[in-house]
Parts: sequence; structure tokens; C-alpha cells
Amino acid sequence: MVDAESFIPEAVAEIEEEIGDGRAVMALSGGVDSSVCATLAYRAVGDNVTPVYVDTGLMRKGETETVRETFDYMDSLRVIDARDRFVDALEGVTDPEEKRHVVGENFIRVFEEVAREVDADYIVQGTIYPDRVESEGNIKSHHNVGGLPDVIDFEGIVEPVRDLYKDEVREVARELDLPDEISERMPFPGPGLAVRIVGEVTPEKLEVAREANAVVEDEVEEYEPWQALAAVVGQGTGVKGDERVHGWIVAVRAVESRDGMTAQAMELDWETLQRIQSKITGTLPNVARVAYDVTHKPPATIEYE
Repeated sequence: MVDAESFIPEAVAEIEEEIGDGRAVMALSGGVDSSVCATLAYRAVGDNVTPVYVDTGLMRKGETETVRETFDYMDSLRVIDARDRFVDALEGVTDPEEKRHVVGENFIRVFEEVAREVDADYIVQGTIYPDRVESEGNIKSHHNVGGLPDVIDFEGIVEPVRDLYKDEVREVARELDLPDEISERMPFPGPGLAVRIVGEVTPEKLEVAREANAVVEDEVEEYEPWQALAAVVGQGTGVKGDERVHGWIVAVRAVESRDGMTAQAMELDWETLQRIQSKITGTLPNVARVAYDVTHKPPATIEYE
């Protein structure tokens, strides 16, 4: 386990050394990994780092507002509305790896555009050790590792937490006095809701995934899962009112894990599962049914794509 107290000054010194008198952009998503990196980078070089939060349209409900409120003390913070750009780029894309690469490509191009505006040569990322293992092992590409394009317009990539596991990053976040909604936040994939939609990403599916994820996170909070999510996995028939409908199937997943490398599906009580399905089918008229995923990792991955 990391010694967070000693790690922080070491990481700050490393960032200072790598960036020097230069400028950097920081990929900020609002998750614990990128939030820790943004805080460390801001301590190291101040306004010479520009934290960039990209609203891709693939984010969780309320994510953009939370980031604005949490990091408003950073004068250099940029919030980029790129929703149309990402959703348009994903049109017609159904292959999971291609989705990740499309998201990674567009992320880096947005950062390059901001970097040219602020004359930055470096990008700071919240890559952690399991990201590297899964990308290098061809399990799946992470948008900040295997999902990056081959050619990027940066002198260097700075990854302060690249050797830490998720629980170690949380320890650093607590030592940095980041709010609980950041330090204890459930992991959320870099490609966002795009990998919680099986097949093509559409505005309709995104809205279903976003609302369903909010329901699941709220309902299972008392169980303290390592991660909980809802995914749109296909369509099926159902009955709403007196009419037969062909609606979306939402799969619900909650797992326990230390680092995301392996995970065990959680046993949720029947009442909780029924509340989840009732809220999802009741508030989303285009959802026909809800299923609970009991598969561990392996053989499954935590996310659906």
C-alpha cells in the first residue's frame, strides 16, 4: 500500500521536474484518478497547468456541474462542451475497441486544441496501473493508454499515479483532503456511457443509460460496491399499459473488488432489485425490462464493452 503522506511531495517534485518552466494541459474527468492528478499538478506548477474537463455527452448525470463546483478554485480550469463532436464521431460505430479508439482520438484532439491556445507542450493524465495492464495485455484499450492515437502533438505525457492501484489513489485523495464525493467516487470508464451501450451509441440510448445509471448508483450506495452500473444491452418485448412495446433491455451490475483486475458480483436483496427495476421502467417509458448480471470477472469484464 502506498504511503500517501510521502507520495504527495514526491509526485509534486516529479511533475515539477518533467514540466519544468513549460506549460501543460490536464485531462480532468471528475473521477478520483484525474482529480488527484489535477490537484498534484496544480500544487506543482500552479496556473502553468490548464485542467481541461471535456463534456463528451457520454458522462454521468450531473457530472459536469460537480466538476465545475469542485474545481472552481483553479483559475485556469476549462470546461469544453464537445457533446455533438463525440456523439457524431460515434455514429455507426459498433465495435467496442473502435469505440474506445474514437473516444481516445477525439479526447486527444480536444486537448491539442486547448494546448495550442495556452502554448502547452505536455499533457497530464490520471492513468493508473490496472489501466496499463489491461491495455498492454489486450484485454481492452483505455482511452488514456491503448486508446490514444499513434501521433499526438505533445512533447511529453505526465502520469503521476501510473504505478498506483485504485485504492491507493483513494488514499492519496484523502491525504489531499479532496471531498468524499471525489475520493470515494465509483470508478467510471474513460469512454463513459459509450461502453455501457452495446452496439451503436445514439442520443436515445445515452439518455436511457444516463438515467438508469443514476438510479443504480443511488439504490446500491448502502452496499458500498466497488462499482455499480447500468448498461443498455439490446431490445426486447414488454407490456406497458395495455400495449405491447419493443423497448430497451437494461442490465444492472454491482461488484466488489480491490483494484478492478478481478471482481465478484454482489448479492443484492430482492427488494433492492425490485426498486431498481421499478424506478427504471417507471421513469423510462422506452425500457421494456431490467436484468441483474451475476457474472464475476473473469470470465466477464466489469464494463460491457
